[in-house]
Amino acid sequence: MMLEKRDFLVEIGTEELPPKALRTLERAFAAAVQAGLAKAVLAHGNIRSFASPRRLAVLVKRLAARQPDQRIERRGPPVSAAFDAAGQPTRAAQAFAASCGVALEMLERREEAKGTFLYYTGLKPGATAMELLPGLVQGALDALPIPRRMRWGSGSAEFVRPVHWIVMLYGKEVVPATLLDTASGNLTRGHRFHAPRPLRISSPAAYERTLTRRGHVLPDFEARRAVMRERVSAVAGELGGQALMSDELLEEVTALVEWPVPLAGRFEPRFLKLPREVLISTLEDHQRYFPVQAPNGGLLPFFVAVANLESREPAKVVEGNERVVRPRLADAAFFLEQDRKSPLAARIEGLDRVTYQARLGSLGDRARRIRALAMEVATSLGEPAAQAERAASLCKCDLLTAMVGEFPELQGIMGAHYALADGEDPEVATAIREHYLPRGAGDALPLTATGTVLAVADKLDTLAGIFAIGEKPTGTKDPFGLRRAAIGLTRILLEKRLELDLAALARQAVRLAQADIERIAVSSAKPAPPMAIDAVAADLFDYVLERLRAHYLESPGGAPVLTTEMFDAVLATRPVSPLDFDARLKALSGFLTLPEAASLTAANKRVANILRKAGESPPAEVDVALLSLPAERELFGSLSPLRGTVSAATARRDYAGALTELAALRPAVDAFFDQVMVMDEDPRLRANRLALLSQMRELFAGVADLSRLPG
Repeated sequence: MMLEKRDFLVEIGTEELPPKALRTLERAFAAAVQAGLAKAVLAHGNIRSFASPRRLAVLVKRLAARQPDQRIERRGPPVSAAFDAAGQPTRAAQAFAASCGVALEMLERREEAKGTFLYYTGLKPGATAMELLPGLVQGALDALPIPRRMRWGSGSAEFVRPVHWIVMLYGKEVVPATLLDTASGNLTRGHRFHAPRPLRISSPAAYERTLTRRGHVLPDFEARRAVMRERVSAVAGELGGQALMSDELLEEVTALVEWPVPLAGRFEPRFLKLPREVLISTLEDHQRYFPVQAPNGGLLPFFVAVANLESREPAKVVEGNERVVRPRLADAAFFLEQDRKSPLAARIEGLDRVTYQARLGSLGDRARRIRALAMEVATSLGEPAAQAERAASLCKCDLLTAMVGEFPELQGIMGAHYALADGEDPEVATAIREHYLPRGAGDALPLTATGTVLAVADKLDTLAGIFAIGEKPTGTKDPFGLRRAAIGLTRILLEKRLELDLAALARQAVRLAQADIERIAVSSAKPAPPMAIDAVAADLFDYVLERLRAHYLESPGGAPVLTTEMFDAVLATRPVSPLDFDARLKALSGFLTLPEAASLTAANKRVANILRKAGESPPAEVDVALLSLPAERELFGSLSPLRGTVSAATARRDYAGALTELAALRPAVDAFFDQVMVMDEDPRLRANRLALLSQMRELFAGVADLSRLPG
């Protein structure tokens, strides 16, 4: 029998939703609805999602009218308990029949190994979509990633913003429901000004067309963004330039408007003397306008603003936008003039008067820690320490400038401009700009050697300081951005192929932080609790290495076919640097493709279990005289020449070569476990055989702990 199918639409109409969360909410709503349909076993076709500042919507094509019938099979009491000696049904039999909703005669008897039992089999009619959809949508709304829900009016509903209407249609029928204290219907609302009256949605398929033609709303986020991109580009082209449209700004403005209308504005050409980043930040970050770039790469004295309506007097709208921009640019020009009255270096002393973190001291303390670390990193990498020292001394000075005070997103950038204007070495100036890189996922890495050194030192100090005061991230909370710092640090070391002993640097960074913590505690007459520097540094080092897990297991370009077990096998050896970790992991990945790998992996797991259960420490060396069986003499003979070659290969990080050498052990290892009883009753033989296995395991452990692999 062919089930009826109709389209389904749900729209949640709200006050203006948070623009930076809109896409996340849209995708999560669609995913939750789809998951609910799957759980309810309701067949359907394609699913589309919609999002604009005042709505979230999901359209499900060809949704089945009901669930398929479910075959039910229940086992009841044994026949011996269901009927008495006279063959009359007992209360147990009657209760089971009643619970199944059938007469006792409808139950069947089945023979099983444990006896004969009563059974009920039947069909449970599937629930209708109209019955299931209200609860399904409510569950999807409850699952949305909303950090803080709000209430409104006198109701008890909670959502990201107050809800004003809900559309729920199955075909042309309204799905009756009350969600978020709002009754469902078939009336939506269009643009606040162009279409303020309610609009009736005749069917789910008519939703987008109705809103677009009669409501002055482009509900499809992707389509609205494409329209806006095209229109903004056209307006910028008419101005003789090209609009600068970052993905972030385009996404945010798309989330702010329902009916995008780009308009050209201008500002005074004298403001073009401001640093490019200041102009762009003013227009993009503060006003959500698109700057316009000339064909030669310079900025033009124009911008493109996107209005949310078609004004009868667009000139007045443009005038208003220009009136807002002008004072901000004038302020920026004033800040630049004031900042340039003294060189950047003159602010070094002032850093001591600004608190970075109460227990970690001032910005001056932080700059000095970064300087010490930068010099050590530079020395380790063979880079000039003098440039790193100067850049570290200046890298936080622009935090005291008026410009960065007003435009905090320009920290580092303004420091570089001011340093160049002061005649500082260009490498030093660039390092000041680059030491914040990467600022986030996918961001660029520092290009200069000094910038790289400073970025590593800055991130190490951030991590070490917060770990030292016991505020490392827990759960999803990371107020100090330590995950970002750790990921940035590992990206720099891996992608730039920098060999640094990160474990040693972590100890040095924690040591520097602890010295400031103790000094500040003494000066405030509040002695700091004792801290085990090595333990904190080890915790910090493990935290940084753990950030590599996502790099390898989630990033498509991380490495070839890797698993969690492979990552843990390498992690157990605690490599001293991400680059060393990378080499071990790639060697292990190659080794596991060899035919000998499965047998040797299983042997390592077996050895680990034997050594753990033995409860005794084996001797450091094997007593050759106690090797009584041919198989154990063969394994010893195979191990002896490999100990030197494998150790040498491991020392020069030729991990692939080391594992290839160890693959030759397979025949001897297989024979040993087939023919030798390790846990012999003779304690001397037992200890000697444990020593032999321990030596074998140590050779493999020089690369990875194979006992952590499956097999």
